[in-house]
Amino acid sequence: MKDILKKLRKYEIRVRKAINSQMQGDFHSIFKGSGLEFDDVRAYQYGDDVRTIDWNVTAKGHGTFVKTFIEEKEQTVLFMLDVSASGEIGKANHQKIDLGKEITALLTMSAVKESSSVGLLSFSDQKETYIKPGKGMKHSYEILSSIFSLKPISRKTNLDQAIRLALGMLKRRAVIFLISDFIDEDYLHSLKGMARKHDLVVIQLFDKRESNMPSLGIVPLLDKESGKTIWINTSSGKFRNVLDKTYRKNTAALEDFCRRNDVNYLSVETEEDYVPKLVKLFRHRNKMNSQRAR
Repeated sequence: MKDILKKLRKYEIRVRKAINSQMQGDFHSIFKGSGLEFDDVRAYQYGDDVRTIDWNVTAKGHGTFVKTFIEEKEQTVLFMLDVSASGEIGKANHQKIDLGKEITALLTMSAVKESSSVGLLSFSDQKETYIKPGKGMKHSYEILSSIFSLKPISRKTNLDQAIRLALGMLKRRAVIFLISDFIDEDYLHSLKGMARKHDLVVIQLFDKRESNMPSLGIVPLLDKESGKTIWINTSSGKFRNVLDKTYRKNTAALEDFCRRNDVNYLSVETEEDYVPKLVKLFRHRNKMNSQRAR
């Protein structure tokens, strides 16, 4: 436990430095402002977001009307962190799972500082850890401690089950950060349901080795989720083409889903500095949230 606390203290210094320097001015409304409740309708004005148009009222033929919203007094934020074995790809201490933990910890502490009610659901193909949303720094340390000390029971992935579990837990609208490599199938239907009910942010983690494997000839590859070893000819043009197409196809499908369902999407590679990407995401959300609140 002493080693965990030492790691958390170092991490807190990094978090504070990031917030006070690079994120200053862009972080304040990332968790609030998108947690909005319907208030009333008013006549459409130039510059209004077309997505706020109330088509039922507009269809009555008295002009174009948009919905107006009021900010919820307390915003609930839930972090969903994929801790399955597919995240164990990358250099030591820079694997996808390490990146996911860092981003979750950073956003957790920042959300708590904004007085949001913050919770955590760590999952594989089952619920690994669930911490009910709460407030305060003591609560944030409970979440961080859980993140960095967790040893998953299962090594497999089931995104659909995790999404359905979260939907059953949350009784009111929340900001949900779903952090995963999204190496799974048949989860988009449930994800669409989550996007309709909540303010969803998708953060996809990846490692360049997943789409650009070096040519090493015939080598044994370990499927970390199943524990099975298979022999693959990494120099085969067919294999490399399938690998590249599969990765690109899956990523493109997720990106397209997010665009069509008004979901914030961010991809982060294991060896890149993710802070500038987070800042860009926050700026975009702030802009959209201010338009919705008009």
